[in-house]
Amino acid sequence: MKYQKIHVDSRTRWPRPPAWLPLVLALAPLAGFAQQAYVSRFDMFTGYTFLDSPLVSLKENGFHFQTGVRANTWLSLGFDYSISAGDLTLTPNLLVPGLQQELGAELAQLAAAGQIPAGYTLVVPAHSRTQTFAAGPQFNYRHFSKVTLFIRPSAGAIHEYATPQPKDPIAAAIAAQLAPSGHKTDTVAFYGFGGGADFNVSRHVGLRVQADFVHDHLFSDLIASGRNTVRVSIGPCFNFGSNIAR
Repeated sequence: MKYQKIHVDSRTRWPRPPAWLPLVLALAPLAGFAQQAYVSRFDMFTGYTFLDSPLVSLKENGFHFQTGVRANTWLSLGFDYSISAGDLTLTPNLLVPGLQQELGAELAQLAAAGQIPAGYTLVVPAHSRTQTFAAGPQFNYRHFSKVTLFIRPSAGAIHEYATPQPKDPIAAAIAAQLAPSGHKTDTVAFYGFGGGADFNVSRHVGLRVQADFVHDHLFSDLIASGRNTVRVSIGPCFNFGSNIAR
């Protein structure tokens, strides 16, 4: 049987950072020029997070938590966790070549038998739940009294649970082949970088705005190329413990 090969465009693009993030970072120095006299030993953050993976049209909303200990005024060590949920879209051009060939042959047979409507395009939507786990250093810049700028490497594990939600019988049949159990789950490593700013409302409370840009390759048995993901978060941060700036 002659297989029909579906073209794969494996190029991936980094998601664009939110338009307001450069403005926030640019205006941060205007918040105060005196160096910070109080730096607590510990900090904690809880807030809203938005995760975007353009390769699979994934957009998720969720919750972000961080906690850390400051080794000194410029170095923190911490733990990072987020959980979010949303929808993605799987199309044939995203699949590994072997699956594309098998799928192309199936669709060709259905088309020859007149069982596919004219102009039919295969799309398999799915609902996704994503968790991220990370730990490591963060580098802080405290030259301004009201704003703390920071950057960090982003490395850890990402876990995703995806449930296909096909909208037509053909997509349902394909989804059953790709995920016989009715769902797909995977855990892989990710790597990248992140940064942001803490706007210090008081010694113990602030507003944190941050973003991380990372790369991973979830579901490598199905999807041909790795994907780039941006996670943006905003929420309150809390500082507590002894003053290490003295």
